[in-house]
Amino acid sequence: MPQHIAVIMDGNGRWAKKRGMPRTAGHKVGAETFRSIATYCKDIGVKYFTVYAFSTENWKRPAEEVDTLMNLFRRYLKEAIETMAEKNVAVQVIGDLSVLAEDIQKLIADCNREAQNLENPAIATLCINYGGRDEIKNAVRALARKVQAGELLPEDITESMISEHLYTAAMPDPDLIIRPSGEIRTSNFLLWQSAYAEYYFTDILWPDFKPEHLEQAIEAYNKRQRRYGGIG
Repeated sequence: MPQHIAVIMDGNGRWAKKRGMPRTAGHKVGAETFRSIATYCKDIGVKYFTVYAFSTENWKRPAEEVDTLMNLFRRYLKEAIETMAEKNVAVQVIGDLSVLAEDIQKLIADCNREAQNLENPAIATLCINYGGRDEIKNAVRALARKVQAGELLPEDITESMISEHLYTAAMPDPDLIIRPSGEIRTSNFLLWQSAYAEYYFTDILWPDFKPEHLEQAIEAYNKRQRRYGGIG
């Protein structure tokens, strides 16, 4: 069983368009899919489940669509705060959160506080206003400030140090990254962390993604030999 599964939640808009519905309807169904897959991951023993919920580029979308997504985040975070202890799933949000509405930032802080009370929980992570390059840039800047302050020599910077300055510092790198909807690209998601992840691509649109599709991805993962650059 992979310890950490990450998903690029893609295809919500196309799912809605195929049914003559507004894109916002696809996002609402996609949010329900996230709930069900996150719960299923916990039930089968996956410790970390991370999803690409809103990228740094998604602000370019129509205002109505962005507002719908933000309201979905509000709804899910409120629900998570209420049910976290019962489900023993710690919900966290990573990304550049400084530009989010104040009430969403407060909900994220409340989630973090509730998560600290859980004992050995499964971890569900939403990447909001997240971009892989932006994350690496921020990590490099943090290390550069330490060099500037005389706390660190450039030649002493290690890969581990960079990892420790990423949003995912407290998490292991993903073992399996799933991209639904038929697209075959990384889309700026977990660029540093995915160095040795196994990718699984499927034509299933995210709102149609079911536990059996997750099982298929895990089965494909288990048939691969992870050599990490060595000889199998």
